[in-house]
Amino acid sequence: MNYLDGLDDGQRAAVLAPSGPVCVLAGAGTGKTRTITHRIAHLVATGAHPASEVLAVTFTTRAAGEMRLRLRALGVPGVQARTFHSAALKQLRYFWPRAVGGQLWPVLEHKLRLVAIAARRAGAATDAATLRDLAGEIEWSKATLAGPEQYLAAVAKAGRDTPLPAETVAKVFAGYERAKQEAEQLDFDDLLLHTCAVLEDDRDVAAEFRSRYRSFVVDEYQDVTPLQQRTLDAWLGGRDAVTVVGDANQTIYSFAGATPRYLLGFEKRYPNAEVVRLERDYRSTPQVVGLANRVIAGASGATTRYRLKLTAVLPDGPAATFDEHPDEPTEARAVAAACAALIADGTPPSEIAVLYRMNAQSEGYEDALTAAGVPYVIRGGQRFFARPEVRQAIGVLRTAAEASGADVTDSPGPGLVLAVRQLLVPVGLTDEPPAPGALRDRWDSLLAVVSLAEELAAADPEAGVPELVRELDQRAEAQHAPSALGVTLASLHAAKGLEWDAVFLVGLTDGTLPIQHAETPEEIEEERRLLYVGVTRARTRLAVSWALSRTEGGRRTRRRSRFLTGIAPDSARPDRTGRAPGRCRVCGAALSTPTQIKSGRCGKCPSSADPELVDALRSWRKDRSTQASVPAFVVFSDATLLAIAERKPADVAALLAIPGIGRAKLDAYGSDVLEIVGRAGVKSS
Repeated sequence: MNYLDGLDDGQRAAVLAPSGPVCVLAGAGTGKTRTITHRIAHLVATGAHPASEVLAVTFTTRAAGEMRLRLRALGVPGVQARTFHSAALKQLRYFWPRAVGGQLWPVLEHKLRLVAIAARRAGAATDAATLRDLAGEIEWSKATLAGPEQYLAAVAKAGRDTPLPAETVAKVFAGYERAKQEAEQLDFDDLLLHTCAVLEDDRDVAAEFRSRYRSFVVDEYQDVTPLQQRTLDAWLGGRDAVTVVGDANQTIYSFAGATPRYLLGFEKRYPNAEVVRLERDYRSTPQVVGLANRVIAGASGATTRYRLKLTAVLPDGPAATFDEHPDEPTEARAVAAACAALIADGTPPSEIAVLYRMNAQSEGYEDALTAAGVPYVIRGGQRFFARPEVRQAIGVLRTAAEASGADVTDSPGPGLVLAVRQLLVPVGLTDEPPAPGALRDRWDSLLAVVSLAEELAAADPEAGVPELVRELDQRAEAQHAPSALGVTLASLHAAKGLEWDAVFLVGLTDGTLPIQHAETPEEIEEERRLLYVGVTRARTRLAVSWALSRTEGGRRTRRRSRFLTGIAPDSARPDRTGRAPGRCRVCGAALSTPTQIKSGRCGKCPSSADPELVDALRSWRKDRSTQASVPAFVVFSDATLLAIAERKPADVAALLAIPGIGRAKLDAYGSDVLEIVGRAGVKSS
């Protein structure tokens, strides 16, 4: 087999490079896995290294499995392709009896039980979110080679926000290590630490290992931690037969201890290193690649030294779109409608993704996709209503709604929102957001519940906690229904390494991307790289959107992400009806009042509503309000009725696209409204 067939110049140079040291700078979509596996196969085929001497490591079992499959197809199944931790575990199982004595201690599948024991002894909280954050702090500290005694200094040096006071975390960390030692168990980080210790301290073991493995390949090298680099150094033992592959533009895991400094300093460490750049993008259209280049061109800092400028190989595709929406529910409905249209045009749902910065953002898209009849799957997280904190919040609200004589149960309008905020304080909704981590994720989810209360209060000023609980129950029931393989909902971090035909990047406002707690220049630049990763997930279609308000009818105080300056047009493109979001569908003038936004028409342009349809809707509204003994505006406001008459929605998705109509209104009145509009259409024809 000729391992150079079908390779471009950069890939060929990487395959033919000497045994090491080699640094392959591989941009998104440039065929790095193909290049790595062909390089390994070439090293084996030319006799540079037998397959048994090569160890290839990457960061996920998925990537390692893909590498093994390709190596097998190339005729070199004997090469070890593993994650760092899997490789270390295999080595420890072999060397532990000789180097330490006895059998290798069992590996903890989940460390939260021991973290909880240590937290109780330290007087710290033991709720699930706090325990996850404490476990994350322990993992970060060990990844950066800081033990319990060095934790305080490491946190101070890194300027790191901690979920609890740093002194408390240090006590929990020390207690966790003691509990683990007493139980004679290891965690995953211990696998690397003990591998390093054995190879560094036992000459006989090191000599045997290094006689076995003589060539190393490290994928995603921009994301190695100090602990992983120490492990690699222990494996190498001063040798330089190493190939590293990475892209500084895709460094997005600094919060977990990863650092690009080893990739950026590779040439300094190995002055004779061969550096190969892969910049021909085989994944995405020129339109997507061009946008990715413009996003990363604004970067600053150390990573720009190895900045790659991608060149598209594929033919032209559609231009990326940029949409500004008045509020998040409108944005979500527009994205759901666009997904439905793509599916109707033949795009498989599994080839569409909606990507966001925070997991808490998924709720609006779960709801909108459900309403539009579009199946979806969530990657890297739970459905919104399945999250423990959301279930707990609904339980608290239900208890308040059922409490007889409780003033909070009938608090209408703005009082509803205030009541919900107060009720959720005991379950974690503080005035100020916690440090990034599980507690922050929990806080964001609780804040999303408050936003649902705001949405309900705006649509129905008379609604109280009981109505909110019913609304939440209806949404939860609808979204718990089994769904076929569908549109992927994922955070930008969870999307790393994946790709789709069509990608929607949503919620791109300052405070969300970059995230509000990103303050230092380094943190801001990592947020920019996160956007770059999101853009490069798209093969053909890319849609970028943002909303000026969180809730319908809310103040439009947000602004689009600073990363879109000079990239997105000054005004968002027209939507599928031909008008720009937030602009009059007749003359294009800016819309400024809730009534104008609902109708999609400014005050100067005449209404296109059929008077008979307006009268029919008013008559129906009167009957419904009389039956329910509520004012007419509780059913629908005049502005909403007029918007219905003007837009003449033909289906559920079109009805939901009208500002002021949410799931509760749809469930209560949707079928009646669509029937009235349908009759009017038949009559006029």
